[in-house]
Amino acid sequence: MQKLIYLVAGARPNFMKIAPIVRALDKASQHFKYQIIHTGQHYDREMSDVFFEELGIPQPDHHLECGGGSHAEQTAKIMVAFEHICQAQRPTCVLVVGDVNSTLACSIVAKKLHIPVAHVEAGLRSGDRAMPEEINRLVTDSISDWFFCTEPAGVENLAKEGKPPESIFHVGHVMVDNLLFQCEQLATANAASFQSTALKAQTPRYGVITLHRPANVDDESTLTGIISALNTIAGQLPLIFPVHPRTRANLQRFNLTPAPGITLTGPLSYMDFLSLWKDAALVMTDSGGLQEETTALGIPCLTLRHNTERPITVDEGTNTLVGTDPKAIVREATRIITGQSKVGKRPVLWDGRAAERTVQHLIEVL
Repeated sequence: MQKLIYLVAGARPNFMKIAPIVRALDKASQHFKYQIIHTGQHYDREMSDVFFEELGIPQPDHHLECGGGSHAEQTAKIMVAFEHICQAQRPTCVLVVGDVNSTLACSIVAKKLHIPVAHVEAGLRSGDRAMPEEINRLVTDSISDWFFCTEPAGVENLAKEGKPPESIFHVGHVMVDNLLFQCEQLATANAASFQSTALKAQTPRYGVITLHRPANVDDESTLTGIISALNTIAGQLPLIFPVHPRTRANLQRFNLTPAPGITLTGPLSYMDFLSLWKDAALVMTDSGGLQEETTALGIPCLTLRHNTERPITVDEGTNTLVGTDPKAIVREATRIITGQSKVGKRPVLWDGRAAERTVQHLIEVL
Protein backbone atom coordinates (compact mmCIF):
# COMPACT_ATOMS: atom_id res chain seq x y z
CA MET A 1 0.00 0.00 0.00
CA GLN A 2 1.31 3.44 -0.94
CA LYS A 3 2.13 5.77 1.93
CA LEU A 4 1.19 9.46 1.61
CA ILE A 5 3.91 12.05 2.14
CA TYR A 6 3.22 15.78 2.37
CA LEU A 7 6.04 17.84 0.85
CA VAL A 8 6.06 21.36 2.33
CA ALA A 9 7.48 24.39 0.53
CA GLY A 10 7.02 28.06 1.30
CA ALA A 11 9.44 29.94 -0.95
CA ARG A 12 11.14 29.49 -4.30
CA PRO A 13 14.34 27.88 -2.88
CA ASN A 14 12.16 25.32 -1.05
CA PHE A 15 10.68 24.15 -4.34
CA MET A 16 14.19 23.72 -5.75
CA LYS A 17 14.94 21.45 -2.79
CA ILE A 18 11.79 19.34 -3.05
CA ALA A 19 12.02 19.00 -6.85
CA PRO A 20 14.67 16.23 -6.78
CA ILE A 21 12.70 14.50 -4.01
CA VAL A 22 9.57 14.58 -6.17
CA ARG A 23 11.48 13.00 -9.05
CA ALA A 24 12.91 10.34 -6.72
CA LEU A 25 9.46 9.63 -5.24
CA ASP A 26 8.06 9.22 -8.75
CA LYS A 27 10.58 6.41 -9.25
CA ALA A 28 9.44 4.83 -5.96
CA SER A 29 5.71 5.08 -6.72
CA GLN A 30 5.12 1.52 -5.56
CA HIS A 31 5.97 2.74 -2.05
CA PHE A 32 4.78 6.35 -1.95
CA LYS A 33 2.33 8.89 -3.19
CA TYR A 34 2.85 12.56 -2.35
CA GLN A 35 1.16 15.92 -2.28
CA ILE A 36 2.97 19.25 -2.59
CA ILE A 37 1.88 21.87 -0.07
CA HIS A 38 2.63 25.47 -1.10
CA THR A 39 2.20 27.60 2.02
CA GLY A 40 2.46 30.84 0.06
CA GLN A 41 4.94 32.23 2.58
CA HIS A 42 6.64 34.26 -0.14
CA TYR A 43 4.75 35.64 -3.09
CA ASP A 44 6.93 35.20 -6.17
CA ARG A 45 5.70 36.29 -9.59
CA GLU A 46 8.29 34.00 -11.19
CA MET A 47 6.57 30.90 -9.77
CA SER A 48 4.49 30.36 -12.90
CA ASP A 49 3.65 27.16 -14.76
CA VAL A 50 7.01 27.49 -16.52
CA PHE A 51 8.83 27.53 -13.18
CA PHE A 52 7.43 24.11 -12.23
CA GLU A 53 8.05 22.78 -15.73
CA GLU A 54 11.69 23.82 -15.44
CA LEU A 55 11.95 21.99 -12.11
CA GLY A 56 10.37 18.87 -13.60
CA ILE A 57 7.60 18.75 -10.97
CA PRO A 58 3.81 19.18 -10.99
CA GLN A 59 1.96 22.22 -9.69
CA PRO A 60 1.33 22.19 -5.90
CA ASP A 61 -1.71 20.22 -4.73
CA HIS A 62 -2.55 22.78 -2.03
CA HIS A 63 -2.07 26.56 -1.94
CA LEU A 64 -2.36 27.92 1.61
CA GLU A 65 -1.78 31.58 0.62
CA CYS A 66 -0.25 32.53 3.97
CA GLY A 67 2.09 35.32 2.87
CA GLY A 68 2.75 38.62 4.59
CA GLY A 69 2.70 39.71 8.22
CA SER A 70 5.25 39.45 10.99
CA HIS A 71 7.07 36.20 11.73
CA ALA A 72 4.48 35.34 14.37
CA GLU A 73 1.50 36.23 12.17
CA GLN A 74 2.84 34.29 9.22
CA THR A 75 3.74 31.23 11.31
CA ALA A 76 0.30 31.25 12.92
CA LYS A 77 -1.53 31.52 9.58
CA ILE A 78 0.45 28.62 8.15
CA MET A 79 -0.21 26.47 11.23
CA VAL A 80 -3.98 27.01 11.09
CA ALA A 81 -4.21 26.35 7.35
CA PHE A 82 -1.90 23.33 7.40
CA GLU A 83 -3.75 21.75 10.31
CA HIS A 84 -6.96 21.69 8.25
CA ILE A 85 -5.19 19.84 5.43
CA CYS A 86 -3.62 17.29 7.79
CA GLN A 87 -6.95 16.60 9.46
CA ALA A 88 -8.78 16.27 6.15
CA GLN A 89 -6.34 13.68 4.80
CA ARG A 90 -3.84 12.44 7.32
CA PRO A 91 -0.43 11.75 5.73
CA THR A 92 2.01 9.05 6.82
CA CYS A 93 4.79 11.62 7.05
CA VAL A 94 5.38 15.36 6.63
CA LEU A 95 8.63 16.25 4.91
CA VAL A 96 9.96 19.78 5.40
CA VAL A 97 13.05 21.38 3.88
CA GLY A 98 15.37 24.17 4.88
CA ASP A 99 14.78 26.77 7.56
CA VAL A 100 11.92 29.11 6.66
CA ASN A 101 8.84 29.84 8.76
CA SER A 102 6.89 27.20 6.82
CA THR A 103 9.45 24.59 7.91
CA LEU A 104 8.86 25.45 11.56
CA ALA A 105 5.09 25.90 11.38
CA CYS A 106 4.30 22.66 9.56
CA SER A 107 6.66 20.64 11.76
CA ILE A 108 4.86 21.82 14.90
CA VAL A 109 1.42 21.07 13.44
CA ALA A 110 2.45 17.59 12.32
CA LYS A 111 3.99 16.63 15.66
CA LYS A 112 0.94 17.82 17.62
CA LEU A 113 -1.16 15.58 15.39
CA HIS A 114 1.30 12.71 16.00
CA ILE A 115 2.43 12.68 12.37
CA PRO A 116 6.16 11.91 11.91
CA VAL A 117 8.39 14.68 10.52
CA ALA A 118 11.36 14.30 8.20
CA HIS A 119 13.68 17.32 7.95
CA VAL A 120 15.80 17.69 4.83
CA GLU A 121 18.85 19.95 5.28
CA ALA A 122 18.85 19.18 9.01
CA GLY A 123 21.54 19.97 11.55
CA LEU A 124 22.89 23.19 10.06
CA ARG A 125 23.86 25.75 12.70
CA SER A 126 25.23 29.29 12.41
CA GLY A 127 25.41 29.83 16.17
CA ASP A 128 23.67 33.18 15.62
CA ARG A 129 20.26 33.21 17.27
CA ALA A 130 19.60 36.71 15.97
CA MET A 131 18.89 35.02 12.62
CA PRO A 132 15.23 33.92 12.32
CA GLU A 133 16.42 30.95 10.28
CA GLU A 134 18.56 29.70 13.16
CA ILE A 135 15.54 29.62 15.46
CA ASN A 136 13.57 27.76 12.79
CA ARG A 137 16.39 25.21 12.40
CA LEU A 138 16.75 24.63 16.13
CA VAL A 139 13.05 24.20 16.83
CA THR A 140 12.39 22.03 13.78
CA ASP A 141 15.26 19.70 14.63
CA SER A 142 14.16 19.51 18.27
CA ILE A 143 10.92 17.76 17.24
CA SER A 144 11.73 16.00 13.94
CA ASP A 145 11.85 12.21 13.72
CA TRP A 146 14.36 11.81 10.88
CA PHE A 147 17.21 14.06 9.86
CA PHE A 148 18.69 14.24 6.37
CA CYS A 149 22.02 16.08 6.43
CA THR A 150 23.93 17.83 3.68
CA GLU A 151 27.35 17.72 5.32
CA PRO A 152 29.21 16.09 8.23
CA ALA A 153 28.86 19.21 10.41
CA GLY A 154 25.09 18.67 10.40
CA VAL A 155 25.53 15.10 11.63
CA GLU A 156 27.92 16.28 14.35
CA ASN A 157 25.58 19.05 15.52
CA LEU A 158 22.63 16.68 15.82
CA ALA A 159 24.72 14.14 17.70
CA LYS A 160 25.81 16.84 20.17
CA GLU A 161 22.14 17.74 20.65
CA GLY A 162 21.36 14.15 21.62
CA LYS A 163 19.55 12.92 18.52
CA PRO A 164 19.66 9.11 18.13
CA PRO A 165 22.27 8.05 15.55
CA GLU A 166 19.80 5.73 13.80
CA SER A 167 17.62 8.74 12.90
CA ILE A 168 20.43 10.78 11.30
CA PHE A 169 21.34 10.26 7.65
CA HIS A 170 24.18 11.96 5.75
CA VAL A 171 22.70 11.90 2.25
CA GLY A 172 24.29 14.86 0.46
CA HIS A 173 22.49 17.93 -0.81
CA VAL A 174 19.21 17.97 -2.72
CA MET A 175 19.90 21.60 -3.71
CA VAL A 176 22.95 20.35 -5.60
CA ASP A 177 20.79 17.62 -7.18
CA ASN A 178 18.56 20.39 -8.48
CA LEU A 179 21.50 22.55 -9.56
CA LEU A 180 22.99 19.77 -11.69
CA PHE A 181 19.55 19.01 -13.14
CA GLN A 182 19.00 22.68 -14.02
CA CYS A 183 22.47 22.96 -15.59
CA GLU A 184 21.43 20.15 -17.95
CA GLN A 185 18.17 21.99 -18.68
CA LEU A 186 20.09 25.20 -19.29
CA ALA A 187 22.15 23.56 -22.02
CA THR A 188 19.02 23.27 -24.18
CA ALA A 189 17.19 26.40 -22.98
CA ASN A 190 16.45 29.43 -25.14
CA ALA A 191 19.23 31.64 -23.78
CA ALA A 192 18.22 34.49 -26.10
CA SER A 193 15.25 35.13 -23.82
CA PHE A 194 17.46 35.59 -20.75
CA GLN A 195 18.34 39.05 -19.50
CA SER A 196 21.68 37.59 -18.41
CA THR A 197 22.65 36.78 -22.01
CA ALA A 198 22.70 40.47 -22.97
CA LEU A 199 24.50 41.40 -19.75
CA LYS A 200 27.21 38.78 -20.32
CA ALA A 201 27.70 39.97 -23.90
CA GLN A 202 28.44 43.49 -22.60
CA THR A 203 30.90 42.34 -19.91
CA PRO A 204 32.56 38.99 -20.67
CA ARG A 205 34.36 38.97 -17.29
CA TYR A 206 32.23 40.09 -14.36
CA GLY A 207 31.22 39.50 -10.77
CA VAL A 208 27.74 38.95 -9.33
CA ILE A 209 26.26 40.40 -6.13
CA THR A 210 23.23 39.36 -4.06
CA LEU A 211 22.24 41.10 -0.82
CA HIS A 212 19.02 40.64 1.10
CA ARG A 213 19.65 39.85 4.79
CA PRO A 214 18.15 42.45 7.15
CA ALA A 215 21.39 42.65 9.16
CA ASN A 216 23.17 43.83 6.00
CA VAL A 217 20.59 45.91 4.18
CA ASP A 218 18.45 47.45 6.95
CA ASP A 219 21.35 48.98 8.87
CA GLU A 220 22.55 52.20 7.24
CA SER A 221 26.15 51.94 8.44
CA THR A 222 26.54 48.31 7.34
CA LEU A 223 24.95 48.82 3.93
CA THR A 224 26.98 51.99 3.36
CA GLY A 225 30.19 50.09 4.06
CA ILE A 226 29.26 47.22 1.77
CA ILE A 227 28.32 49.54 -1.12
CA SER A 228 31.57 51.46 -0.60
CA ALA A 229 33.51 48.18 -0.94
CA LEU A 230 31.52 47.14 -4.01
CA ASN A 231 32.14 50.53 -5.63
CA THR A 232 35.88 50.04 -5.15
CA ILE A 233 35.79 46.48 -6.53
CA ALA A 234 33.80 47.65 -9.56
CA GLY A 235 36.87 49.67 -10.57
CA GLN A 236 38.67 46.36 -11.09
CA LEU A 237 35.83 44.11 -12.27
CA PRO A 238 32.37 45.00 -13.63
CA LEU A 239 29.66 43.82 -11.25
CA ILE A 240 26.08 42.75 -11.94
CA PHE A 241 23.66 43.22 -9.06
CA PRO A 242 20.14 41.71 -9.24
CA VAL A 243 18.61 43.83 -6.50
CA HIS A 244 16.18 42.42 -3.95
CA PRO A 245 13.19 44.78 -3.43
CA ARG A 246 14.12 45.26 0.24
CA THR A 247 17.67 46.19 -0.72
CA ARG A 248 16.57 48.57 -3.47
CA ALA A 249 14.27 50.39 -1.05
CA ASN A 250 17.09 50.84 1.45
CA LEU A 251 19.56 52.04 -1.19
CA GLN A 252 17.07 54.81 -1.92
CA ARG A 253 16.28 55.43 1.76
CA PHE A 254 19.96 55.82 2.68
CA ASN A 255 20.76 57.74 -0.53
CA LEU A 256 23.40 55.22 -1.63
CA THR A 257 24.51 55.25 -5.27
CA PRO A 258 26.32 52.25 -6.74
CA ALA A 259 29.29 53.10 -8.97
CA PRO A 260 28.97 53.15 -12.79
CA GLY A 261 30.76 49.77 -12.91
CA ILE A 262 27.82 48.14 -11.11
CA THR A 263 24.84 47.18 -13.28
CA LEU A 264 21.60 46.97 -11.32
CA THR A 265 18.84 44.64 -12.49
CA GLY A 266 15.57 43.48 -11.03
CA PRO A 267 15.28 39.97 -9.56
CA LEU A 268 15.97 37.27 -12.16
CA SER A 269 14.23 33.94 -12.68
CA TYR A 270 16.13 30.90 -11.44
CA MET A 271 17.38 29.79 -14.87
CA ASP A 272 18.28 33.33 -15.88
CA PHE A 273 20.20 33.86 -12.64
CA LEU A 274 21.94 30.49 -12.92
CA SER A 275 23.03 31.39 -16.44
CA LEU A 276 24.49 34.59 -14.98
CA TRP A 277 26.39 33.41 -11.92
CA LYS A 278 27.71 30.10 -13.25
CA ASP A 279 30.03 32.02 -15.58
CA ALA A 280 31.04 34.73 -13.09
CA ALA A 281 34.63 35.34 -12.03
CA LEU A 282 33.38 36.09 -8.51
CA VAL A 283 30.14 35.91 -6.52
CA MET A 284 29.55 38.08 -3.43
CA THR A 285 26.49 37.16 -1.40
CA ASP A 286 24.81 36.96 2.00
CA SER A 287 22.63 34.06 0.83
CA GLY A 288 22.86 30.59 2.33
CA GLY A 289 22.07 28.51 -0.74
CA LEU A 290 24.38 30.40 -3.08
CA GLN A 291 27.35 29.56 -0.85
CA GLU A 292 26.64 25.89 -1.59
CA GLU A 293 25.80 26.25 -5.26
CA THR A 294 28.99 28.17 -6.01
CA THR A 295 31.00 25.49 -4.20
CA ALA A 296 29.24 22.79 -6.26
CA LEU A 297 30.26 24.49 -9.52
CA GLY A 298 33.66 25.73 -8.35
CA ILE A 299 32.89 29.47 -8.55
CA PRO A 300 34.84 31.74 -6.12
CA CYS A 301 32.42 33.12 -3.51
CA LEU A 302 32.71 35.75 -0.80
CA THR A 303 30.04 35.51 1.89
CA LEU A 304 29.29 38.92 3.39
CA ARG A 305 28.37 37.57 6.81
CA HIS A 306 30.20 36.94 10.08
CA ASN A 307 29.04 33.33 10.36
CA THR A 308 27.82 30.49 8.20
CA GLU A 309 25.68 27.45 8.90
CA ARG A 310 27.36 25.79 5.90
CA PRO A 311 30.99 25.40 7.05
CA ILE A 312 31.87 22.78 4.44
CA THR A 313 31.70 25.49 1.77
CA VAL A 314 34.57 27.26 3.56
CA ASP A 315 36.52 24.19 4.72
CA GLU A 316 36.38 22.33 1.41
CA GLY A 317 34.67 24.56 -1.12
CA THR A 318 35.29 27.86 -2.88
CA ASN A 319 33.60 30.03 -0.26
CA THR A 320 35.38 32.59 1.96
CA LEU A 321 33.60 34.06 4.98
CA VAL A 322 34.58 37.72 4.80
CA GLY A 323 32.15 39.62 7.05
CA THR A 324 31.04 43.16 6.29
CA ASP A 325 34.23 45.16 6.83
CA PRO A 326 34.81 47.09 3.59
CA LYS A 327 38.61 46.64 3.68
CA ALA A 328 38.28 42.87 4.10
CA ILE A 329 35.76 42.63 1.26
CA VAL A 330 37.99 44.61 -1.10
CA ARG A 331 41.11 42.65 -0.07
CA GLU A 332 39.56 39.23 -0.65
CA ALA A 333 37.85 40.29 -3.89
CA THR A 334 41.15 41.63 -5.22
CA ARG A 335 42.81 38.29 -4.47
CA ILE A 336 40.22 36.50 -6.57
CA ILE A 337 40.27 39.05 -9.39
CA THR A 338 44.08 38.77 -9.63
CA GLY A 339 44.02 34.97 -9.83
CA GLN A 340 44.78 34.13 -6.20
CA SER A 341 41.44 32.55 -5.30
CA LYS A 342 41.36 29.45 -3.11
CA VAL A 343 41.12 26.05 -4.74
CA GLY A 344 38.03 24.20 -3.56
CA LYS A 345 36.43 20.86 -4.24
CA ARG A 346 32.89 19.55 -4.42
CA PRO A 347 32.08 17.85 -1.08
CA VAL A 348 31.44 14.13 -0.85
CA LEU A 349 27.88 13.04 -1.73
CA TRP A 350 27.21 16.30 -3.58
CA ASP A 351 26.82 14.11 -6.64
CA GLY A 352 23.23 14.66 -7.76
CA ARG A 353 21.86 11.59 -5.96
CA ALA A 354 20.98 12.96 -2.51
CA ALA A 355 17.24 12.71 -3.17
CA GLU A 356 17.56 9.06 -4.20
CA ARG A 357 19.35 8.28 -0.93
CA THR A 358 16.74 10.26 1.02
CA VAL A 359 13.86 8.31 -0.51
CA GLN A 360 15.63 5.01 0.08
CA HIS A 361 15.95 5.85 3.78
CA LEU A 362 12.26 6.85 3.87
CA ILE A 363 11.37 3.43 2.43
CA GLU A 364 13.34 1.84 5.26
CA VAL A 365 11.98 3.94 8.14
CA LEU A 366 8.37 4.04 6.95
